[in-house]
Amino acid sequence: MGFGPIGLPQILIILLIVLLIFGAKRLPEIGSSLGKGIRSFKSSVTGEEEVKPTTVQSETTEASNENKQN
Repeated sequence: MGFGPIGLPQILIILLIVLLIFGAKRLPEIGSSLGKGIRSFKSSVTGEEEVKPTTVQSETTEASNENKQN
């Protein structure tokens, strides 16, 4: 498994250095923000708008609460 001139040992060393620099607590935050940035870039390039799912469960819960009050 190689990525051009970079092999597996070099990738492991790079990951270890990143872990030492940022720490274990910040790595999930960095990964999350990187993923959001990539998604944003992809949607801006393709022209697609991000569709946020609606919560059907909260609407049905509100309706059942109204029925209980009546």
